[in-house]
Amino acid sequence: MNFKSRPAVALLSLSLAAIALTGCSEESNAGTGGSDKAGACDPADVKLVGQVRNESNPYEASWLDGGDAFAKSVDLEQQRLTYDGDSTKQQEQITQLLAGDTDCLVMNILPNGDSDTPPIVEQAQEAGAYLVTQWNKPADLNVTDYDHWISHITYNGVESGKQIGDALAEAIGGSGGIIALQGILDTGAAKDRFAGLEESLAANPDVKLLDQQTANFSRAEALEVTKTLLTKHGDDVKGIWAANDDMALGALEALKAAGKEGEIAVVGIDAVPDALTAIESGAMTATVSSDGPWQGGIGLAAGYCVATGELDVADIADEDRAWFAEQFLIQQDNVAEYLSPATDEADFECDNVFSRSQGAIS
Repeated sequence: MNFKSRPAVALLSLSLAAIALTGCSEESNAGTGGSDKAGACDPADVKLVGQVRNESNPYEASWLDGGDAFAKSVDLEQQRLTYDGDSTKQQEQITQLLAGDTDCLVMNILPNGDSDTPPIVEQAQEAGAYLVTQWNKPADLNVTDYDHWISHITYNGVESGKQIGDALAEAIGGSGGIIALQGILDTGAAKDRFAGLEESLAANPDVKLLDQQTANFSRAEALEVTKTLLTKHGDDVKGIWAANDDMALGALEALKAAGKEGEIAVVGIDAVPDALTAIESGAMTATVSSDGPWQGGIGLAAGYCVATGELDVADIADEDRAWFAEQFLIQQDNVAEYLSPATDEADFECDNVFSRSQGAIS
């Protein structure tokens, strides 16, 4: 499978050759703004860090696995950090990381919520670390105001929320009641995906939203919330819309416990392996892939290219500083293509790191 046309849902297998470039200055400015000359790091001196909420979420685990694969391809190792969905813990980890040696430090970060992004950006800028963020940032925080915040990558959540909403409507025959499981409410992803569901409901007026509650992108929380909503609404529930696959899988567990497995359509987002297996078997209807392994690799690749001087931030187009990446709708008729993925190493070459851009974030 070509990585540029379809996402990987397993570990990346990369063979990107390390680039021979000018070495870092022998004098270190650790913790005070990075190397003496921006973009002058020897490839061997680059330090790679990936940070997500937790590895119990298979999508976020695949993100870190993708970072490991990229690091291996350039003969480095990635430091894997998780903060358990705790904003305070995330900020403490970032502060500790940036208090150390920031020469040639590259960070690929998933901020816990929109409000967590500004302090991360400010600290990275002050320390001279190279930063890529994904998913969450305030709309009025501009990447182009910074020269060490290389890029912010996200996905059109309205589009994906509507895609799975429409797939759910089709699965229940265009009419009937559904329930919705929302994600962490202080995230752009959760807000936009639910807005997409609302667009789908407007386009499918015979589909009725019976209830909606947050389950915080958590399988365990989704299990309990779904049990409660099934008890509350009973046989009126014909479908379950979940803002990510982990919650969709929790909903499937609740349906199994209630003896309703296969009777109620379920959709999610992320294309994690268990969700793909459920779609293949018919237990789940649809998902949308943002390609976690690619995300874990691409953030580090962009930072690596800038740190080593192959890519200059000043030469990156404004539309590539904050951009929507490509995403893919997966249903039973095409799920087989995503169960046996291959990779395209060219995605991680320095002149191609923005190849999946679907346009600037407006």
